[in-house]
Amino acid sequence: MVAVPRLFYERPPEVVAPELLGKLLVSRVGRAVMAGRIVEVEAYLGPHHATPDAAAHSHRGPTARNRVLFGPAGHAYVYSIYGQYFCMNVNCEPEGQAGCVLLRALEPLDGVEAMARRRGIAMDGSLKALRGLTSGPSRLCMALGIERAAHNGLDLTDVDSRLAIVDDGFDRGDVQVTARIGINPANAAVDWPLRFCLAESEFVSGPRLGARVAARRSKNVVAI
Repeated sequence: MVAVPRLFYERPPEVVAPELLGKLLVSRVGRAVMAGRIVEVEAYLGPHHATPDAAAHSHRGPTARNRVLFGPAGHAYVYSIYGQYFCMNVNCEPEGQAGCVLLRALEPLDGVEAMARRRGIAMDGSLKALRGLTSGPSRLCMALGIERAAHNGLDLTDVDSRLAIVDDGFDRGDVQVTARIGINPANAAVDWPLRFCLAESEFVSGPRLGARVAARRSKNVVAI
């Protein structure tokens, strides 16, 4: 099992996003080690893109909040929502380009009991309880103890980091593509096909509707 290298992330987010599916997100908080398989992601395009992505945090350029996005690829960009929850992205493209991929859902694999304690969920052995741990961008951050103060800017390409993305050789199979979730209907980017999920996963957070593509061809599915 090896960390996904920086070169992997130095590409457009719509290419990186489907290829992140099946990789493992590993979080170390104190003595607890928690890991989940990435099953759902969304791509957000950098401001250099020919068609501006108004849904992206970077679309107005660098700020104190989003400066990680404009740095070297392969780092965690963690931001807060509603003043109490967090979402995690990995930044993509060469330095200065600021594309990123939002992690939307994981399949819990290791440290499930620690995740459940963090989420306040009683594990009864059911798929419903297990699925509820990490089926959503804020839920997965809560379960894995990911917060802006502690994790924003961490290098995800370092296997010994408190937060890393690693490859265990998993065959992700087919990928499904839909529009992103939660985009303002008035946003010009609302219908862009930039949400990717494992077609057979039970841990996806939202609907699995849209185009199904072969994983080996997934890097070519988006043309915006």
